[in-house]
Amino acid sequence: MNQSQIAELLHTSQTVYSRYERGFQTIPVEHLLILADFYGVSVDYILGRTNVKELNKPKRP
Repeated sequence: MNQSQIAELLHTSQTVYSRYERGFQTIPVEHLLILADFYGVSVDYILGRTNVKELNKPKRP
């Protein structure tokens, strides 16, 4: 996906999303959560706090 498509997913502009990527603007928590859900990874993975992509899914009885 390109920046415009991701920006649309986040309900923001391509310019704002580009600023997130380049580190010129802090990404809001709400946008981190949307991206984590979209990509199926944890927010920690997006933030570079872990290399583990897989989510710990709760076990159902």
